[in-house]
Amino acid sequence: MTSASSDFTLMGIVNVTPDSFSDGGTFESADAAVAHARGLIAEGAQIIDVGGESTRPGAEPVPADAELRRVLPVVEAIAGAAQVSVDTMKLDVARAAVAAGATLVNDVTAFRRDPEMAAFVAEHDLDCCLMHMLGEPRTMQDDPRYDDVVSDVKAFLEARLAFAVAEGVREERVMLDPGFGFGKTQDHNLELLRRIGEIAALGRPVVIGVSRKSFVGRITGRDVAGRAVGTAAANVIAYERGARVFRVHDVAVTHDALAMATATLRST
Repeated sequence: MTSASSDFTLMGIVNVTPDSFSDGGTFESADAAVAHARGLIAEGAQIIDVGGESTRPGAEPVPADAELRRVLPVVEAIAGAAQVSVDTMKLDVARAAVAAGATLVNDVTAFRRDPEMAAFVAEHDLDCCLMHMLGEPRTMQDDPRYDDVVSDVKAFLEARLAFAVAEGVREERVMLDPGFGFGKTQDHNLELLRRIGEIAALGRPVVIGVSRKSFVGRITGRDVAGRAVGTAAANVIAYERGARVFRVHDVAVTHDALAMATATLRST
């Protein structure tokens, strides 16, 4: 669906988990997850991000073997239909998912949990996404504080990018995610959105992951299932300020909003 002239990328979310905040249990079976992924591709997703461990606030860790049982059948089934990203912080899971056809590692710890992940990404010349998170999922929303959230997140991402490159990852393979909702209050999230251009100034594609998040719900008054329009509006603002990759549950709505935004901005 996305035209060849578009300069944005849509990353469709496929959670193969029982406890994700937005769709936990909906696509827990491999067949349901694969069917959902194919639907997202038809709606315009160029990347499918497959995750087998929830990173919602308060989430408990999942053993690697359980995570592998969840994600591998989905990765294998959709590899080739779109670029497949594995959303994991575990090297063993990344290794198996790449062997099954994934070509992007989306690590919410930015290679901090398992620093050897960087060398693995470099060895296989994979794409990767490095995200900012304050603490860990179980504790990240316990009174998060910053001197200046945008400056602090930017400095963190700059440092993690430098680490990845020092480990052999090609800079052009790296995307950066400021981590909306990962150790941020509503005010922090809105400040990041307003000043996302400062993160884009690092020179790498910025990934926006605001889809269906609680701060969107608080602002719009919508429950999880009704946050697609609020998500799309936030993504349009982020696009206008320099972001180019959008990780979303509702691909079609976001595709159309960004298509209109890009056509309008291109004509000015």
